[in-house]
Amino acid sequence: MDSLVSRGGFALVVLLLSAVVAGCASENNTPDESYHSTEVTMQNAGTTIGGTLTLPDRDGPFPAVVLIPGGGKQNRDEEFAQHKPFLVLADSLTKAGYAVLRTDDRGVGATTGDKSEASYDDLASDVLAQISYLRQRPDIDPTRIGVLGHSQGGSLAPLVAQKAPDEVAFVVLMAGPAQTGCAVLQHQMRVQLQATGTTSADRLAASDDAIRIECDLLRDGNFDEARKNAREANQQLPENERAPDEAIDLAINQEYASQATHDPEPALRSLRIPTLALFGSKDVQVDAAANEPLMRNFLSNNPKATVHTFEGANHLMQSADTGMPDEYVRIETTIDPAVLDYLKTWLNRMVRN
Repeated sequence: MDSLVSRGGFALVVLLLSAVVAGCASENNTPDESYHSTEVTMQNAGTTIGGTLTLPDRDGPFPAVVLIPGGGKQNRDEEFAQHKPFLVLADSLTKAGYAVLRTDDRGVGATTGDKSEASYDDLASDVLAQISYLRQRPDIDPTRIGVLGHSQGGSLAPLVAQKAPDEVAFVVLMAGPAQTGCAVLQHQMRVQLQATGTTSADRLAASDDAIRIECDLLRDGNFDEARKNAREANQQLPENERAPDEAIDLAINQEYASQATHDPEPALRSLRIPTLALFGSKDVQVDAAANEPLMRNFLSNNPKATVHTFEGANHLMQSADTGMPDEYVRIETTIDPAVLDYLKTWLNRMVRN
């Protein structure tokens, strides 16, 4: 078993995830007169958080949705490859009568700080600050504020609800994992190896072992050794497949360590509020076949939970052919309209009634 080559693959998956874990496609969305947008700022322990609040053009108070993006440094639209999924969500949900808050990540746009140095607790505290801001506004119903997280945001959303059960009214998870972060990484690395023609059981097992070692190092806070191992493994790859050492060092950071070592089970099991978990059957980043049954298990004691998989949808909730990340940009629609309709129907049933 060639574990060094597998560990080189781990270095590449780190870089891939930092680029595409929240990637999306483009779509023209011209806001109409049914709502208006307001630029807002709030504070959290020295961090200034900037974003956009969209509000229906009628009398409130309104139920509100706070959007939580995926991994890497995202702007308020979760923009990637000419696509803006959070703009699409805000447009659709605000037209349906909900206030929607979307913000820039730390170190992006109008938000200060550095997301790469933030733990999951830090990122959850940013969302809690956003909820506190909304609760102070007279045009927001403080009893009907919920969170919608995509990908990494789907791990953070249950943590936020667990930390503030009296302030979060509902949770929506879009491609949010139920597996541990390390198991998600192992699956993603296997997908990449298989896409390049690697089918050897020994090679795939070696990849799993290598990622487990890296996760253990990150769990122990041994970032230097994790970076060293990834750099050394990277040198075993063909020259045209190697990532720059500097890129590997930057990719293995506090945010990534939180993602790789996170276990979502405790926070998911704690939920007793309306919870919707959505998966795509062609998602190659958060595998529906593995995550859906786990999610159903972890939410089994929550009578207000719904778990649903969209056939043919990818990690971005687009209708896809292969589900692979290189396909995202070629798909014209940002979010499948069927997903948006399902989401709004569920919100209207669980939040407005």
